[in-house]
Amino acid sequence: MVGTIVIFGGSGGIGSAVARAVKARGYQVHLIGRDAGRLTSTAEAVGGAGYSVADVEDEASVEHAMTEAAAAAGGSLAGLCYAVGTINLKPVTRLTGEDVARDFRVNAQGAFFAIKAALPALKAYDGTASILLFSTVAVHQGFTAHASVAMAKGAVEGLILSLAAELAPKIRVNCIAPSLTRTPLAAPLLSNETMATAIAGLHALQRLGDADDIAPLAALLLSSEAGWITGQSVGVDGGRSTLRTKG
Repeated sequence: MVGTIVIFGGSGGIGSAVARAVKARGYQVHLIGRDAGRLTSTAEAVGGAGYSVADVEDEASVEHAMTEAAAAAGGSLAGLCYAVGTINLKPVTRLTGEDVARDFRVNAQGAFFAIKAALPALKAYDGTASILLFSTVAVHQGFTAHASVAMAKGAVEGLILSLAAELAPKIRVNCIAPSLTRTPLAAPLLSNETMATAIAGLHALQRLGDADDIAPLAALLLSSEAGWITGQSVGVDGGRSTLRTKG
């Protein structure tokens, strides 16, 4: 059966692509993000999506937004997608305590807040509900200047395993681990086309990803068609995590 899927980071590059993909599968969509203007535009583009404003670093704000989303959906939710993240690339000697704390708050703690707030509505769904989080290829490959974000996303992968066990069989929990993807969040890193081309060349498929490379799998994992998949971290990374084609 279909229902409503809540997407945190719904106006971002990946979040909005996931919204379009799940909408195409017949689900209703409720977007949550920080910027009301961007949420409005994305909701209109997706086609009638609802939206709420929240700061993922503030548990009360997340709870309020989730209450709105659940009420708009009639009290039950088919799925939750947390597509919020940071790209904070610094060598360890330049990282501050606040850098590390904020990466953890946004990537891991915010996901925890969202899931905790959504659980009553997910459990009320007439079927198996789904949770989808996002990790990074840097958790599985050692990249310089990635200590803070890899540590935070590593916590996300620990969270999905723990909750996949704890919430089974009523709720499935998975995550996607992309490599560098062309999104507004990554734009500052990719503004130098020479650097972008060099990074693309490190992938077996010789290009960077874009949001539409990730959204179809995200929509599948959120849908009932993935009903026997839980506790998994799936790489969508152009082969970066497993393949070396040079040297």
